[in-house]
Amino acid sequence: MEFKKSQKLYEKGLQHLVGAVNSPVRAFASVGGNPLFIKKAKGTTIVDVDGNRYVDYVLSYGPMILGHRHKKVQKAIQKALKNGYTFGASTHNEIKLAKIVCDAFPGMDKVRFVNSGTEAVLSALRLARAYTGKDKIIKFSGCYHGHSDALLVAAGSGLATLSMPGSKGVPEDAVKNTLIATFNDLDSVKAHFKQHDDIAAVIVEPIAGNMGVVLPEDGFLSDLKTYLESQGALLIADEVMTGFRSTFGGAQELFNVVADITCLGKVIGGGFPVGAYGARNEIMEMVAPLGGMYQAGTLSGNPIAMAAGIATLTELKKQNPYEQFDEVAAILEVILLETAKKYNIDLVVNRFGSMINPFFVKNEVSNFEDALKADTKKFAVFFWEMIKNGVFLPPSQFEAWFLSSALSENDLKKTTKAIDAAMLAVSKM
Repeated sequence: MEFKKSQKLYEKGLQHLVGAVNSPVRAFASVGGNPLFIKKAKGTTIVDVDGNRYVDYVLSYGPMILGHRHKKVQKAIQKALKNGYTFGASTHNEIKLAKIVCDAFPGMDKVRFVNSGTEAVLSALRLARAYTGKDKIIKFSGCYHGHSDALLVAAGSGLATLSMPGSKGVPEDAVKNTLIATFNDLDSVKAHFKQHDDIAAVIVEPIAGNMGVVLPEDGFLSDLKTYLESQGALLIADEVMTGFRSTFGGAQELFNVVADITCLGKVIGGGFPVGAYGARNEIMEMVAPLGGMYQAGTLSGNPIAMAAGIATLTELKKQNPYEQFDEVAAILEVILLETAKKYNIDLVVNRFGSMINPFFVKNEVSNFEDALKADTKKFAVFFWEMIKNGVFLPPSQFEAWFLSSALSENDLKKTTKAIDAAMLAVSKM
């Protein structure tokens, strides 16, 4: 397998793009080598500029849940394009998608569409502060909620990969109201409330996806919500990654908890830049033009993105692939664990719905500290061997793999062979 054209594009891109990329994880910093440049994709197959074909488990980090260029989504996009690209005005499809989203989340009466998960989260924080009249926010170490200043501290994913504890350019004043707790540790949350009386909300990924897939322990989320209610603080669920990936709706439903504010993205745009935040009426009516919390965006509710989102969610509800997702993820887990055992490699696999992540570590992973014990050098070898054997993975130990409903038996067979070759390579380190 050759990567000559990707190499040339990388060198050319260095001239006018920062690191030849537009998002740090694409730089392949944690796995070594130069990034691959992609030409096209269809279904579960993604093709790079050198013509190499891969089974895609990145899926644009989640939104391509039906596979790439699903015919019904493609048709909806093409139809919408004929009417124009953007109007800076309201359209009927905004109302249609809003109803689909609100119907899927019990705690959501109204929703506001934005352009990214980052924008959804920063707006949700502002809303929580406006509603409670308090300033401080608690986040969990290793959970990534976008790159807004207030939350760019103790994040996972790209920051962990780059060994950056935060970011230059973020002043201390921007994070002075951000408190850090430990995922799956309610006592670490309570400790902050004992010291501060101005905490507006706790934000959490119900399933952490940016320190690898890390699940909440039994009762953690419901106990967290109950405690926050007793303290007059809100629970913000960041379901940008998990929304519509474990059930038609959010992970909250499966854990018997209803967040006060929910943030969404990824899937609801069908591959186009869309984010959203929503809540019950009394909270959302704080948002302009109904209330005094200002948030706006010219491209919010973009007609092409709305059309793609409606088509994606409509088809997703029709397919109802969630049992299938769980079965396929279980198969992949067994393949990964048995192959690792075959080559005497320590491996832990975490999965939830259509998200799965192997950690090159001996003990279970239940928080960011556990995840950081994973052997990233082994993952780098594993990653490149998977690439060479036609399987496209996120270039980071701390990113989830995603499944699409288009995944076939042949895709699984190809993946199985690639995993064997990759584990063999790791065993020779």
